[in-house]
Amino acid sequence: MTVTTTDTTVVALDGAERRYPTPDGSLAGIADATLTIEPGQFVGVVGASGSGKSTLLNLVTGIDRPTSGRVSVAGRDVTSLDEDELARWRGEHVGVVFQFPQLIPTLTVAENVMLPMDFLGAIPRQDRLANARDLLASVGLADQIDKAPGALSGGQQQRVAVARALANRPALIAADEPTGNLDSHTGEMILQLLKDLTDTGTAVLMVTHERGLSALLDRVVTIADGRIASDA
Repeated sequence: MTVTTTDTTVVALDGAERRYPTPDGSLAGIADATLTIEPGQFVGVVGASGSGKSTLLNLVTGIDRPTSGRVSVAGRDVTSLDEDELARWRGEHVGVVFQFPQLIPTLTVAENVMLPMDFLGAIPRQDRLANARDLLASVGLADQIDKAPGALSGGQQQRVAVARALANRPALIAADEPTGNLDSHTGEMILQLLKDLTDTGTAVLMVTHERGLSALLDRVVTIADGRIASDA
């Protein structure tokens, strides 16, 4: 598997804060977050529900914007981008894997993987199917490319989602509870697949409730009450 990555720090948060208005005043979803992730690192984010894990991931992926502070990913200050620039930047540098695969049921497996390539247009049209085939082979689904997503198991669909996230060879994979809807055996397969990606230089930032992952993770960032409580 070949993935295009950056030699620079992949993620850099400097005092990043995201506040939300409430009837009782503004509430910090995440506050004073300072964090760096280097190429090839597998970083897990853990914490109780509502602690700010998803807010942190949304800031890193550009889905949400900080109220204050700075967020830089793949050498670019995300906070300086307008919506059109942000969409293109995300397509170039970040692959997102959600808890549910979110595949389009009317497209084949290969067509789902090609969607990010079609959006960005950086890969020549005539090469996109071959790239999709290679990515699906890398996640063990070379024989499933022409099937509809509904014909695959949940674990297979999640592997398609990982292949789709890699479509434009991003520097960062951001995964939000990618094993939360899978049985333990299939979940272990997905986690190992993400770990293998780091050998190519891709950084992986994963929100998870699973704490027994020390053998796979390079670091565990613990979020408590909207703040980074530890980074070990």
